[in-house]
Parts: sequence; C-alpha cells; structure tokens
Amino acid sequence: MKFRIKIGDGFDHLHTNIEEIPARFESEGHTIHAGRNVIKVMEINGMEVNVKRYRIPSLFNKIVYTVLRKSKGLRAFLYPSILLEKGFETPRPIAYIEERKNGLIHYSYFVSTQCPYTRNFYEFGDADINDCKDVVEAFARYTARLHENGILHHDYSPGNILFEKQEGEYHFSLIDINRMSFCKVNIKKGCANFARLWGQKAFFIHLARTYAQARGADESFCIEYLLQQRSKFWSRYRKRHELKFNLEL
Repeated sequence: MKFRIKIGDGFDHLHTNIEEIPARFESEGHTIHAGRNVIKVMEINGMEVNVKRYRIPSLFNKIVYTVLRKSKGLRAFLYPSILLEKGFETPRPIAYIEERKNGLIHYSYFVSTQCPYTRNFYEFGDADINDCKDVVEAFARYTARLHENGILHHDYSPGNILFEKQEGEYHFSLIDINRMSFCKVNIKKGCANFARLWGQKAFFIHLARTYAQARGADESFCIEYLLQQRSKFWSRYRKRHELKFNLEL
C-alpha cells in the first residue's frame, strides 16, 4: 500500500502524526457518522481533529479519480482555502491522505480542525417561523453573500450548515464541501440552492423574501420559485425515504 499526503498551511509539524492516521483509524477515535463514509473525532498531538474516511470507490471511479479528476477527499482538502480567503467559515484543512493499491486510489482521508459550533439546520424541520425568524434572516443574508461571491454548495442540506449565536450575531460554518462550484450564481440557481433544507412553508417564504431583498431580486419570483423547487425535491425524496419532519407542501 502506498500513501500520498498533502499537508495544509501551518500544520507541517503534524506530518508524523498524520502519517499514522490510516493505521489508527479503525481502533481509535469517537465515531460521529458511520455510513458509506466514516467520520471520527480523533486526537493528534494533543489536538482534537475531524477525520473523514471516504469509502473505496468502484473500479470505474478508481480510474476516474486516479487519472481524470480530483477525488472527493482532495476536493474537500482544497476547497476550504477558497472559502476562508473570501471570509466564509469552514473547518481549516489539516491534511489529505490517499491510499493507493495497485496504482489506483483506495481509501482516502480528509483531516480538518473540529468546528466548535453545536447547532445545525435540522432543528428547523417543524419549527414555528416566529421562533426562528432572526436566524432565518441572518442565514438568508449569509447565503446571498456566499452566492454573490460565486460560491455554490451543491449539498446545502441541514447537517452541512453549522451555526452559533455569539455576542448577538449568528455565525455560520459550512462542512462537507467537496461538492461545490465556483461560478456566477444567478437568482434561479440561488433560490433552488435552498430546496434541500428542512422547514415549513412559512420558513421558506421568509427565507426567500429576505434572500431576494439581499440580492435586489423580485420577492414574489423568489418565493414562488423556491417553493416550486422545494416541492419538486421533497416530492421525489419521500417516494424513496421516510421523512423525519412534517412536510407541508
């Protein structure tokens, strides 16, 4: 097994510790997600870090990620620097580790700092808009800035948006950002970007209205288009999955 390792700026002193992660991963750390990919909180050199191990790709994707395009883990390592440079919070990239077997990508790992924020957008599934208006407005304005800066997160889902209120202001941090485009984000793309979020109709109406105001767009159009895209996404989703909130279409 051969390894390729990239170290993030400011973390060169952790190189030896990072080399040990693949050997330690199975037996150490606290698992916070176990699915196709596994995410653990581990300790290296006295520091708590987040380690995501990406599953072994199919043979076709092994060839694609080895020869034609960047792997998910490598994109997860490279993209945070773009966000951070533009003033948007995301965990700092510490390292990318790629195992290669017979010349092709095997497991890959993305190591980052651990985000301190404890809240995410799952809590708004059945929330009354009157109880969360302030955070919805702050998030709509935040997303407008994100889009105006040419950043489009393709998995803008509740678990990938962490936040906390500090000194009267909401702070947001994006995670799981390997699926992201850096391009001009028009109003249609921007409104559709909210479709995967959990929430009742009033939540999305307020979100669309504030987003439209922040971008100088037509409020009625944004509300209508967002609700349309939300309905389209969730109508499709619930045919295959059980919903964990009351879907009001």
